[in-house]
Amino acid sequence: MLVVNSPPLKGGVRGGFLNRCNMLFKIFSWIAIFLVASNAYALSVSEAKGITVGEGDARIEALRSALAQADEKTIAFIQALSEDAVKLVGDNHETPVMLVDGKGVDPVTGAAVAVPDSAQDVMNNNRMRGALDAALASIRLLSPDATVRREALATLQGSVDESQLPLLDKAYSAEQESDLKERLGALRAAAMLGSADVPRRLEAAQLLEASSQAATKTLLLERLQVETDPKVKATLEKSLRTVESRLAWGDRLGALFSGISLGSILLLAALGLAITYGLMGVINMAHGELMMMGAYATYVVQGVFQKYLPVGAFDWYLLAALPVAFMAAAFTGFLMERTVLRFLYGRPLETLLATWGISLVLMQLVRTVFGAQNVGVENPSWMSGGFQLMGNLSLPYNRIIIVAFAFAVLGGVAFLIGKTRLGLFVRAVTQNRPIASCMGVNTQRIDTYAFALGSGIAGLAGCALSQIGNVGPDLGQGYIVDSFMVVVLGGVGQLAGTVLAGLGLGILSKFLEGWAGAVLAKIAVLIFIIIFIQKRPQGIFAMKGREA
Repeated sequence: MLVVNSPPLKGGVRGGFLNRCNMLFKIFSWIAIFLVASNAYALSVSEAKGITVGEGDARIEALRSALAQADEKTIAFIQALSEDAVKLVGDNHETPVMLVDGKGVDPVTGAAVAVPDSAQDVMNNNRMRGALDAALASIRLLSPDATVRREALATLQGSVDESQLPLLDKAYSAEQESDLKERLGALRAAAMLGSADVPRRLEAAQLLEASSQAATKTLLLERLQVETDPKVKATLEKSLRTVESRLAWGDRLGALFSGISLGSILLLAALGLAITYGLMGVINMAHGELMMMGAYATYVVQGVFQKYLPVGAFDWYLLAALPVAFMAAAFTGFLMERTVLRFLYGRPLETLLATWGISLVLMQLVRTVFGAQNVGVENPSWMSGGFQLMGNLSLPYNRIIIVAFAFAVLGGVAFLIGKTRLGLFVRAVTQNRPIASCMGVNTQRIDTYAFALGSGIAGLAGCALSQIGNVGPDLGQGYIVDSFMVVVLGGVGQLAGTVLAGLGLGILSKFLEGWAGAVLAKIAVLIFIIIFIQKRPQGIFAMKGREA
């Protein structure tokens, strides 16, 4: 008996009566729809038996047939098969029984079934497991969660056929995400491409022309090898040319973004070096280790947030790590300048050897405290994932944020050097140290402040590097040579030159890597810098002043 309690309704007895009738009508309508759907799409005994017993081809065909109009019982049964939770019982071991919490359940009726010791496992080979995974993925295309649908599309890529078209059509019509809808459209066309019907294959070839997925190119190439119809073949070739052109643009844009990303990292690494080298002429071979200090400071802050603060606070640990990384590297640079470097000014070879020795000491110190193995620094949730710009081009959020961060640091340094009293003194000492000293500038103090500032910027670079790779004692070794090349190429002490050199070398390296490989690209960049310095020793921008 169904009892519906509702509050008194405005509009009198007639209005209340009509409202109650409408409510009851809706309830019974939903019940009727449910009953009809259950009867229409219920898993049958023959379908369950066909999926579990027999040869592989017959089982896969039965699976595809059941999948076309799958209900909840069918989905549960396929899931159980995928998890090896189905047994065969009966005299001939031809009756499938699902295992739910260790107990037998009839997949058709849902009734409890005893599972004897003589029950046999359902044998699933790799081909059958692939078909089961594809079936589950097809069902997940209807999930309300976009992440689940995205994962399902990745699973189905390259493994669809004409039998899955009903589910694909349903998913395509319901999809709201533009990138997922494009991928679903390509998947539908791929399923149609294997049809025996020539007009359908022709339609599929035309639809695939609009795809920007790398998998579409492979699919078209494979179909071209077996296609016999001339008209379809010509359409396939035309679609292939269009897709290749679109993918080529994706590759170019990907190389450009990778170059900008690498250039921003080189910019961060070289900014501090441009200040110290330009001001004091110190070839600081420990600059990479100062970056390492910033990265390990980030790792320590991460550990503090994980151990002592609530889980929700972890996403903000990076904001606390930035000043800590800056101060850790700046303090290390301050100690280096006060205890060693200030006694070696004007002696470049001895300074180089001293800073190299300091770099070895810092690396061994880190190995002693944190171990020789790399440590992992996790990205906050807002830096995870990426933006899908094209089918073969995804822009990771952490890279985008690092590029923005590099330019933010650049803006801060430019303001400090160009608009503050400390910046004025730094520029004065850089351009003409004796005259600046005669004007009352404490050059030794400026040297200390500038070296600490440059070291702190290196710490910020290390904090950024921790978000795109593992942190280890050798972190800075791979960037010290490139940082010096950026500084020399851009012009000593010139921020604008450092920006152009960093971004230019990053973009040039990535484009050359795609053409000649990583090793030859590195050699080509080095040769280019040598030739450039021979023609223009002062770099891209020459220093302005009486000494220039």
